[in-house]
Amino acid sequence: MRELLEARESFWEYRILMNPRFVLRGQWFPRSLARKLRKFWDDFKAGKRPVLLLETPPQHGKSLSVIDFIAWAVGHDPHLRVIYTSFSDRLSIRANLRMQRALDNPVYQRIFPETQISSKGSGTALRNYDILEFLDTDGYFRNSTVLGSITGEALDIGVVDDPLKGRVEANSLNIRDKVWMWLTDDVFTRFSEQGALLMIMTRWHVDDPAGRLIDHFGDRVTIARYPAIAEEDEKYRRAGEPLFPELKSLEFLELRRKTMTHGSWEALYQQSPIVVGGGIFPLEKISIVPERPAAKDVVRVARYWDKAGSAGSGAYSAGVLMLRMRDGTFVVADVRRGQWSALDRERVIRQTAMTDHEIYPTTKVYLEQEPGSGGKESAEASVRMLAGYAAEADRVTGSKETRADPFAAQWQAGNVRLVAAPWNKDYLDEHEHFPTGKYTDQVDASTGAFNKTASKYRYDSTLAWV
Repeated sequence: MRELLEARESFWEYRILMNPRFVLRGQWFPRSLARKLRKFWDDFKAGKRPVLLLETPPQHGKSLSVIDFIAWAVGHDPHLRVIYTSFSDRLSIRANLRMQRALDNPVYQRIFPETQISSKGSGTALRNYDILEFLDTDGYFRNSTVLGSITGEALDIGVVDDPLKGRVEANSLNIRDKVWMWLTDDVFTRFSEQGALLMIMTRWHVDDPAGRLIDHFGDRVTIARYPAIAEEDEKYRRAGEPLFPELKSLEFLELRRKTMTHGSWEALYQQSPIVVGGGIFPLEKISIVPERPAAKDVVRVARYWDKAGSAGSGAYSAGVLMLRMRDGTFVVADVRRGQWSALDRERVIRQTAMTDHEIYPTTKVYLEQEPGSGGKESAEASVRMLAGYAAEADRVTGSKETRADPFAAQWQAGNVRLVAAPWNKDYLDEHEHFPTGKYTDQVDASTGAFNKTASKYRYDSTLAWV
């Protein structure tokens, strides 16, 4: 009897009692999720009209948690009118069936004897794949699809589970506008005076429905964001640790990360939306060549370094080797990239200069000079370290996007090729997401190298052109 009372009062205890085979007790993540949902319920009952965004990785139990929560909530108040929507019929029907199983469960009936649905085939109240009516009340659980019709219905709690199917829909302004119009015109107009909204979604885009909700409701929105791998030390885990290792181990997550683009990983698993593609560096315009071109076919060579401020800052240093070919095209022949200490970085830069000079003796090294005296001193120190090789500091001006324009134009024209190598994936990934991606070091270095090799005039100390 005691455990029934605890399950009635505590959503967390309810989940444990109703899901004995699901590993919950002792795990901080599902308990944290339960606290967020309980707070949502308390705010709803207090008339605060809460808006909660749940952002968690796939296959971590967020949808099951929400369905369990709705079952617990209607147990407390069978007069609740709940509408649950998802992007597909299959998912919305699955939610309906889980609700039916919960309310039919003898344990549930002992916890919440006031909340009942009709027996299958009895016809005393509607019970089908679209709606569950609670006996002797005006409450119900109605499920539908995003953009589906819910006119004529009223709702106290609205649940929107993944309003966008994926990257393609998220990148379509037309679809984002349609979904937002459906939310504002169809869903929001159904709310009761104290109506509350619970949205579960992958943050594919900064302008997705979640982003617009944040802009629209401001401080009323509670964001529960759970990255698959911790980005920094948190209360219950350290940076680099997985969210729910009993479900998805760190090894599993790292394998997923290796097979995905940076943008997809950040959206699906880290809940950090990135605007992908901007059209600046379209991947379909690039081609891969099997090996480095022979020196006789190259007319100009530059290795350009974009140096990170310090080790452990999260930024990368990158050096891109760019070749201008006799036919007027450009080849990215090599990329060196890492998060090195200042000493290690300088060592890598010098060793790379030696290697470049052996293959392409006319290679010139450029080092980006950041604004300020510190940037000037760092670039000059690197130039001195490269004594014996052609090297100079390059003081950059203007925005990254403006500097990238000439290189992007040649890329878009199909005039840029890459030498096949392990660095290709990260290199293309970063260019695909520029300028909104997390990193820009390879783009910056490529831009600098291109601008040096493509320059119409260069200083020739031999005066051979006279």
